[in-house]
Amino acid sequence: MQFPFDYPVREITYKEVQDRKLRLYVSEPDLAAANRPVILFFQGGSFQPNPKFSPAQFQHQAHALASLGVVSICVDYRTGRDTGFTPLQAIMDIKSAVRWVRQHAEELGVDPEKLAICGASAGGYISVSSIMFDHLNDDLDDVSVKAVPDKLVIFAAGMDGVDIMSRRYPELLPIAEEISPIHHVRRCLPQTLWICGSGDDLYEQNRGFVQEMQDAGNPITFKTYDGMEHGFFNYGRHNNTYFHKTRQDIEDFLRPWLEHTAE
Repeated sequence: MQFPFDYPVREITYKEVQDRKLRLYVSEPDLAAANRPVILFFQGGSFQPNPKFSPAQFQHQAHALASLGVVSICVDYRTGRDTGFTPLQAIMDIKSAVRWVRQHAEELGVDPEKLAICGASAGGYISVSSIMFDHLNDDLDDVSVKAVPDKLVIFAAGMDGVDIMSRRYPELLPIAEEISPIHHVRRCLPQTLWICGSGDDLYEQNRGFVQEMQDAGNPITFKTYDGMEHGFFNYGRHNNTYFHKTRQDIEDFLRPWLEHTAE
């Protein structure tokens, strides 16, 4: 599959599923170095039969962060475009991508202990689920390699797996509660930045879930943008006002890594 990237990216296959090559689209800092921070981006809208987004959704955030010294990767994972797709595949693909990056950290010039992931909407659900549900792994993955990131960024994501499966994947209803973050509140997340507009249909659910997860001991910062709708942060919306604001939020969240790298 070809995706519309506006900036030069390095394409690397991290996994093959039958004849489907899943790729990393890497935005690299200008200066080569070792032990740089790395962030992996996972698109939203992926549960739709014909997703309107592609891995290029976060290319502008990736380009900006790369200019600051963060190796920034837009990840292609299985979505509604793929025949026979279910969210279980996407959750496993996230783990495969994280493990691949850690296994190839030296080649990429990244620190395997400064790895962040960022997911929006459906990409946020699978990002959180990849951390919460240990039993979901690709058969070919080396499960001795840690799949949990060191930092996590979420943009408004449905956390009720029962609701998601009942609407989109009714065949998964028998196991929906097993893959529903809202039904498995416990301490498990790394340091997390959670961004949501108060005008988002998911706002109350996200606020409630985050509060419960904070009460369980998870280090989550919940940032609200008053009146903003689902996807308000995307490049091209609101004259890019909130793209820049939320990009800055991510930059500030990663800044301790950047400052340490510069020493």
